[in-house]
Amino acid sequence: MEIPQPVNSEVLAHQISAAYASGFRRFFSTRPPRDMQRRMTDLPTIYAEKAARGELRADPAQQAVLPELERIRAALTRPAKRGLFRKPPPPPKGLYLWGGVGRGKSMLMDLFVDNLGDVPCRRVHFHAFMQEMHEGIHAQRSRGARDALAPVAQQVARQVRVLAFDEMQITDITDAMIVGRLFQILLDAGVVVVTTSNRSPDDLYKDGLNRQLFLPFIQLIKDRMVVHELASPTDYRQNRLPDSPVWFTPLGAQARAAIDALWHDLTGGHSEPLVLRVKGRELRIDRFHNGVARVNFYDLCGRYLGPADYLALAEEAKVLILEDIPRLSRSNFNEAKRFVTLIDTLYEAKVRLICSAAAEPEMLYVEGDGAFEFERTASRLREMQDANWGR
Repeated sequence: MEIPQPVNSEVLAHQISAAYASGFRRFFSTRPPRDMQRRMTDLPTIYAEKAARGELRADPAQQAVLPELERIRAALTRPAKRGLFRKPPPPPKGLYLWGGVGRGKSMLMDLFVDNLGDVPCRRVHFHAFMQEMHEGIHAQRSRGARDALAPVAQQVARQVRVLAFDEMQITDITDAMIVGRLFQILLDAGVVVVTTSNRSPDDLYKDGLNRQLFLPFIQLIKDRMVVHELASPTDYRQNRLPDSPVWFTPLGAQARAAIDALWHDLTGGHSEPLVLRVKGRELRIDRFHNGVARVNFYDLCGRYLGPADYLALAEEAKVLILEDIPRLSRSNFNEAKRFVTLIDTLYEAKVRLICSAAAEPEMLYVEGDGAFEFERTASRLREMQDANWGR
């Protein structure tokens, strides 16, 4: 049996010290991976680099937002100080970023989310998130829960540290009545909320039913989030369209490819569902991002939809891509009537329209009942193709 040799404590200590020193040298002499280097760079610098490469146009109003986003990003990605009795630092205040359409709010949100590193974050359209909350509450009630909202909110808080919302807007009383307590639970649990909106907090749910019950949520936003207006005079979304055709005919692979290219240019290829509540019903738009909706003709005009549905859509979509418009006649008279109503609604709301169709506007509906009346719609469709229309 081999007898263990006694350990020389001084030699052992020297070996351990040398190993640690070697490890430290390797750590400090090794360049961090490229993605880590990027995360270590602040957002104003990344923005400036993108502008220098021509990926975006530097905008003073956008640049004024970057310190707020960087404040949040830096606080969330900063390594935690170790210590048995050390309390974690309080979460940073969130951000409510509002301003007109096409000013770059979603681009700034992309920049923020893309540079959060490993921080658990969920990017979601506000309406889609609220739909999930309602479904979760319904499921809790079906199980007999006395407080159906709290467990749903707590589950979200366990999954993420950051909620990044696109286009916060409250138009439905069912959302208005739960959103205050929902966000109170999320914020108290340490979730950081960053959201964009086309409206200032004071204009949320304006003139809504029982709005006085909603006012505490507005105060919660002001207390727990920094409110910042993106006051850029430039509508970048409109600037992407002037040199591009917006009416593609005939239908086929070429028209579809052109629509795909415009969709990608306007949205960056991002997409999420938009769920609208209209008179107790739901209208779902499967492809939506940053105020741009993409939908098939039959999804809007082949169903039993009416002015209220189209108005709700026009309030959310500032650009509508409508695909596969067929020739219209007596055989699809009901679809034609809905199409006329849709175009009238979009026209009054100044929504930009991009279409693929079987023919030019004047040749879509050339005979049968309603053909004469359609001439007005064809004229509007032609007017809506102008690069300066809706500005």
